[in-house]
Amino acid sequence: MNRSALLLGASGLVGGECLTALLAEESFDRVHALVRRTLALDHPKLIQHPTSFDDLESTSTVWSSDAVFCCLGTTIKKVGSQEVFRKVDHGYPLAAARHAASNKAGVFLLISALGANVGSPVFYNRIKGETERDLKKLDLRRLVILRPSLILGERKESRAGEMIARAFMEPLSALMVGGLRRYRPIHARTIGRAMVKMSVAETIGTTTLESEQIEALGKE
Repeated sequence: MNRSALLLGASGLVGGECLTALLAEESFDRVHALVRRTLALDHPKLIQHPTSFDDLESTSTVWSSDAVFCCLGTTIKKVGSQEVFRKVDHGYPLAAARHAASNKAGVFLLISALGANVGSPVFYNRIKGETERDLKKLDLRRLVILRPSLILGERKESRAGEMIARAFMEPLSALMVGGLRRYRPIHARTIGRAMVKMSVAETIGTTTLESEQIEALGKE
């Protein structure tokens, strides 16, 4: 169909699953991936662009893609400070969205988080909320925000807090019904599939998907 996709965060848990779904999606014949280090993956549709996310100007030729997928994210433990966390989870996505908007990309899709809220007392949720708020101010053709709950899957790095949460929440998942469904853990593969499906859906403006909606869409 001569459509192209641009992916940021392909080496991460959700980004990796999104990449797998994109390479299998017949609607896209090219998948550009901005990566810090080249992935050990060879595929005829995949074009890798080693990039510093502090210098996105050097990647100007790929921002007019039909869909831009932003799967960037980190933890304070990994980067060492709230300042660097904010740069990765707010600064980089916002810079990417500005490039997408100025180059008339078809749709910009963002992985946010359950509980994202600019007024949250939790730093993580507050930054996610600020990112959502600031993206909505841009002149994007379409914006899709996904707010997953606890994400399941095999990460390259260990996250002690997530491991503890998984130990408690996974056995209780089947009991989370009604209003509690949004708190069920969700697999990264399901999120990746839902992102790709939303990229080719006929929606307009801004669409926000809560975790239970992502689950239903990614498992269809």
